[in-house]
Amino acid sequence: MTSPFDLDSQDAYLSWREHKLAHAITSPDELIVEINDPCKLTAAERTALLSRVRRSNMVIYASHTGIDEQGLQRLGAQLGLVRLDANWLAGEAGITRITVCNENGQRQAYIPYTDRAIKWHTDGYYNPPERQIRAMVLHCVQRAGTGGVNRVMDHEIAYLMLRDANPDYIRALSAIDAMTIPERTDEQGTARAAQTGPVFSVDPAAGTLHMRYTARTRSIEWKEHETTQAAVAFLEQLLASESPHIHRFGLEPGMGLLCNNVLHDRSAFTDDTIRPRLLYRARYLDRLAII
Repeated sequence: MTSPFDLDSQDAYLSWREHKLAHAITSPDELIVEINDPCKLTAAERTALLSRVRRSNMVIYASHTGIDEQGLQRLGAQLGLVRLDANWLAGEAGITRITVCNENGQRQAYIPYTDRAIKWHTDGYYNPPERQIRAMVLHCVQRAGTGGVNRVMDHEIAYLMLRDANPDYIRALSAIDAMTIPERTDEQGTARAAQTGPVFSVDPAAGTLHMRYTARTRSIEWKEHETTQAAVAFLEQLLASESPHIHRFGLEPGMGLLCNNVLHDRSAFTDDTIRPRLLYRARYLDRLAII
């Protein structure tokens, strides 16, 4: 079967494009699926969740039943998510607790553990290819007092708009040296080697599209190439636009984002002094089982 992500296969791309736009979700409310117990999805709930993912690579679930880190793992497993990426700041279960860290330590140096805004990105953009983050779950335990709003965009729609604007943008962003994340160092030396690779890549076995991106400027080096720079500028403009494909929402307790690592950001926030913001984040090497 010809891949729609092959730049030499215009007919396959146009067929995929037509289907994608016809079924894309353009209302945040349509992304939301009510579920009872995240640890024990009914067949109807599972179908409803995955139908949204099939259309837009994401879904927002809403439940009145609280879950802990192990419960979040059980939710993921019911949807084909098994291989957790146990990153270095995750807990023993492989789940990361995202909350403001006011004490000196490793977490305080990283934006997710502050109340500052986080720019557009996909998770794990600094990971090596063998640890590619294909899916993630972001579960809200306690919301912020004010702010902490997320925006999300299906990375396949971003690909589509870049390709429609100029197929050479895709060619440039698919180059193996399109973007480099500099090394991270600590007291012992190099804690993470520099990672150079493409923005867009296609899984050779599954044929699925993956995107690796960050809008940060201090932690990324873009290839010094005219078309690459133009493609990055176009993407920045797209993500700053009022596109109906960009959804804005605030997660309430019991709600969560399930996605195939779509583009997302977070606004700055102010914590409730009694009940500080807390989210659980699970990153997976698997994609959601939508087929």
